[in-house]
Amino acid sequence: MRAAELNYSALAITDECSVAGVVRAWRTIEQHQLKLKLIIGAEFYIEGHNLVLLAKNDNGYRQLCQLITRGRRRSEKGSYQLYLADLNRKDCSDCLCLYALPRFGDDTSTLKHLQQHFTDRLWLLAENLLTNQDARHVERIEAVAAQFSLPVAASSHVLMHVPTRKILHDCLTAIKENHSIEQVRHLLKPNAENHLRSLKKLQSIYPADWLQQTHVIAEQCHFDLRSIRYNYPKDTLPGQYTAEAYLRLLVNQGVKRRFGERVTEDITHTIEKELALIRSKNYEHYFLTVYDIVRFARSQGILCQGRGSAANSIVCYVLGITEVNPQEASLLFERFISESRDDPPDIDVDFEHERREEVIQYIYRRYGRKRAALAATVITYRRKSALRDVAKALGIHVEQLEQKIANYGWRYRNKNWIDEIVNDGLGLSQYQVTVFKQLLGEITGFPRHLSQHVGGFVITEGVVADLVPIENASMADRTVIQWDKDDLEALGLMKVDILALGMLSAIRKTFDYIRDFHQQPIRIQDIPRDDAEVFGMIQKADTVGTFQIESRAQMNMLPRLKPACYYDLVIQVAIVRPGPIHGDMVHPFLKRRAGIEPVRYPKPELKPVLERTLGIPIFQEQIIKLAMVAADFSADEANALRRSMASWKKTGHINKLRSKLTEKMLANDYPADYVERINRQIEGFGEYGFPESHAAGFALIAYISCWLKYHYPAAFCCALLNSLPMGFYSASQLVQDVRRHQVPVLPVNINRSDWDSTLEANADGKTALRLGLRRVKGLRDSAALSLLLYRPEHGYRHLQELEKVPGLNTQDLESLASADALVDLAGHRFQARWQAAALNMQHDLLSEAFEDDAHELAPPDEFENIIEDNNSTGISLRKHILKLLREKQLLPETPTADQLLPLALDAQHRFVRRPEDKVQVPVVVSGLITNRQMPKTATGVTFITLEDHTGNINIIVWLPVAQKYLRTLTTEKLVIINGVLEKSPDNDVIHVIAKEIKGFSHVLGELEVGSRNYH
Repeated sequence: MRAAELNYSALAITDECSVAGVVRAWRTIEQHQLKLKLIIGAEFYIEGHNLVLLAKNDNGYRQLCQLITRGRRRSEKGSYQLYLADLNRKDCSDCLCLYALPRFGDDTSTLKHLQQHFTDRLWLLAENLLTNQDARHVERIEAVAAQFSLPVAASSHVLMHVPTRKILHDCLTAIKENHSIEQVRHLLKPNAENHLRSLKKLQSIYPADWLQQTHVIAEQCHFDLRSIRYNYPKDTLPGQYTAEAYLRLLVNQGVKRRFGERVTEDITHTIEKELALIRSKNYEHYFLTVYDIVRFARSQGILCQGRGSAANSIVCYVLGITEVNPQEASLLFERFISESRDDPPDIDVDFEHERREEVIQYIYRRYGRKRAALAATVITYRRKSALRDVAKALGIHVEQLEQKIANYGWRYRNKNWIDEIVNDGLGLSQYQVTVFKQLLGEITGFPRHLSQHVGGFVITEGVVADLVPIENASMADRTVIQWDKDDLEALGLMKVDILALGMLSAIRKTFDYIRDFHQQPIRIQDIPRDDAEVFGMIQKADTVGTFQIESRAQMNMLPRLKPACYYDLVIQVAIVRPGPIHGDMVHPFLKRRAGIEPVRYPKPELKPVLERTLGIPIFQEQIIKLAMVAADFSADEANALRRSMASWKKTGHINKLRSKLTEKMLANDYPADYVERINRQIEGFGEYGFPESHAAGFALIAYISCWLKYHYPAAFCCALLNSLPMGFYSASQLVQDVRRHQVPVLPVNINRSDWDSTLEANADGKTALRLGLRRVKGLRDSAALSLLLYRPEHGYRHLQELEKVPGLNTQDLESLASADALVDLAGHRFQARWQAAALNMQHDLLSEAFEDDAHELAPPDEFENIIEDNNSTGISLRKHILKLLREKQLLPETPTADQLLPLALDAQHRFVRRPEDKVQVPVVVSGLITNRQMPKTATGVTFITLEDHTGNINIIVWLPVAQKYLRTLTTEKLVIINGVLEKSPDNDVIHVIAKEIKGFSHVLGELEVGSRNYH
């Protein structure tokens, strides 16, 4: 933008050994229709020499990308290694070379090499940055240019767009070198002349022919990113088939598998319509590629499920890419692929999180490292990383900041956090404070580094490095490209998202346990979708441990929305999101669903758009369609709206769309308040977009998880425990929940436990859950494996037998004793720890050094046992700590979780009130904080989950209360809350509105209590 303001005719983007920034520059030029030619190149430091290569044409761009790839793949992430020999006529024939002559040293051999391989394509770069040494350097350049008959091109070695960014550049230099600015003074630029200078200034300091050479260079560079041509891989195609014929064959086979003899004319028509559109867009190979990946996963027993746009397609359904039948959710294929859009389709596939790496490595094997790579993602500076890095650059001891950063309560602070945290408490001068604040403001949101995308794969027919450079990721056996998903979408490159989902791991393990323990083979396809008992459980919000509908906000919504079928779950999954919440769409929908408010539409033409959601827009697709119907958006404008929602709050093209949406809806006589609500809803979608196709995919997994929880609670909980970490709940909460469902849970035992938790029949013949050795904190994986490998068929009978187990050490034994896992061998945990300490763990020289010690220790009391259980395994199967504290009168008497609803119901019956009034009862409650959640809502509310021995209490903390009791709210483990018990009049949803929060953690002693915070 700055170059266009200065009337530059061309601008070269030359990141160091990278083209990571070129697509963003190209998009800006295209979006703002700037009259500015973009030249693509890269800067390199090779064997002590600094030079720039520019791509002349398509082939030159490919050569540049291949060179960058070669240098990056030779080195660890973040560095590169190239040699002058890499710059040769064969590999750089269509690149221009601009050589920055060093100020000192002999450059003869380098120039001869470059002149030999870049005949008529070599320039000397002349920099006049107005320093004392520049006049002498210019003379040197002129002499060398005459000696080698080389043209000279003027350069400012631009590192910033305006000179005021000099201080930020100094800071970034220090961060890069991992030192303070004072320590890298010798590396800093002497002034701010490395910026885009005006043409008038350039003309005053450079000879006219040097400036003219920049035009000569620009005229020789014709490459445009629009010329990049992506070709889908064709490896999946059997030799005797065309892509169209093979896809049709697979679809026909899938139709028979999915529908059997129940193929209706409507299904056939829809499939033919989809295949025709796929054919017209030449997308067959894309579908075949994704099908092949899914086929591999299923062949290995890896559970997977396509979500996102794939759920719109019956072709994806019959191919097995997704289990969502789009006819069940009324999804539209045009949301996935349409004639009016040229951007490639986007299929996201979730795989078991523990086995996704197998799929990733299959892709690398199948296509090779040259044809497959992960997409990148740009990591930007956030508040904490900005504070740490800028403080270090300014020479401020980070230790001074760490405590403040850790206890600052970021989520409860206002937008002036810089002013609040940078104060005289750091011992800084006023000038230092000013500079610190300035740098924090400038660097927040600035790119920090390039990381790997969570799973976006680029797979090509040719070589990926012909399109974009590849470099090593920080993870072993991973390679990434230098563009992120937005860059790929802008250039029309195919990306397949290979994502990880913990719940799929849990579901697959549950299937395994059902098959092995209950002798009942089961698949997702076998589970009925209309189980009334399961929906009854969902309506009661009995969803701890399930997928998507397990959060406190979702559990509050379930009894109000009362999902009774699959599509209700689709709405349930989508409605507790920033979009509908910001747009004030939730309460009107609930009233209409309950029959309190009639279904109506702002205008009759919106009925087809909003009918299935009772006249209330819930999904992104509805907003996009609404823009077309109510604001006369064209298909292209609607697609631009879809793509721009994530940047709704940013300036530029999206503001034009917003203005048009508002103006046209008002002109078409839509109420102003309705238009504003739609705008707020789009803003909410920008924070967390959730289209209907995503909701449909997630709703299916949510239902499957609920079905398993209802019918096989022991197997489902066992699978959850063996798949942690995942979801909202800790192992302790999952175990408490399954015990409330009458499932016996048995402790860790050295003779009965495997590594994972397992199922076993207890004495009553009920299915019990046995905790596994993986729950024992401090027990090494290798030690546990050795224990299991050498465990006798009848089990260990004496503690001394453990001396002969290879790889077992004293710390492992102490961990097992602390977990009470040695009770069969040595009695209670104190005694086991005492005896284990006296064992001679494979030290033959000391085998006679100790005699048996028959000393009997007093057993731990109830309180000590509970603390030891929690601290050693995170789970206690004994009395809940709060029940014990109440019995010992160490905790004030307050209503328990199971007493709150009767309290509210009693108040509702005793007091005469209007039907719409909420029940409100003053109350004091206590419990352990197990969850802190602060959704991105305009009200700044925090949801706190308190746990006691009877269940959970949902606490709502409004922002002023949170700020008043900030330290207590963020650091205490056990709290007493004075507030108001609130209940809706039409359902049994209750919560407590906090007024006062007191910490009471001191009574817990050494008990370790974990909580899941701010997810």
